[in-house]
Amino acid sequence: MKIVFATGNEDKMREVREILGAPGREILSIKELGIQAEAEENGSTFSENAEIKAREIHEKLRQRALLQGEALDAVVLADDSGLCIDYLEGAPGVYSARWLGHDTPYTEKNRMVLEKLREAGAGQRGARFVCAICGVLENGEVLHTEGVMEGEIAKESSGENGFGYDPIFWLPEYGMTSAQISREEKNRISHRGKALRAMKALLEERQKV
Repeated sequence: MKIVFATGNEDKMREVREILGAPGREILSIKELGIQAEAEENGSTFSENAEIKAREIHEKLRQRALLQGEALDAVVLADDSGLCIDYLEGAPGVYSARWLGHDTPYTEKNRMVLEKLREAGAGQRGARFVCAICGVLENGEVLHTEGVMEGEIAKESSGENGFGYDPIFWLPEYGMTSAQISREEKNRISHRGKALRAMKALLEERQKV
């Protein structure tokens, strides 16, 4: 049984393999399979967008298997995640990846977040990372999980270990950003780590992993 994750992001795939990996378990990205996600992520929630991506890739793999005269032998997983900032009324939220434009580097996005929160007081910087994961089984059954990591927006960008908005996401219990903690610790507490472990439990129940 293969797991196909609907992303071409190598940083994300590293996290997925570290959490879901096991001897003999094949975990592939759509990039490795030569498949592109083309459906518009027009859902109003992270969960809806994750399902849009997962269903699209599941159908593409099903069609490919049919052309080869084979049965689909893969679980498709897709995620949608983002940063929700209280001071910005939940923004950028589901638009986190597209905020200020897909091609805008995160250094600029992070700079803009810090600028927008320049006047925010100590009790106004609450934020959370949210990750929704959708799994589509071979028979089309759909599974959903979600994970949240609570924190604050830092006063400045710090750290090299993470990606995306990690350098400005402050974890008060650690006294550092999520780009400064170790990969192992981030996998343990992160929104994606929580959602992946919950999905792993659902797949184990169905004897898919």
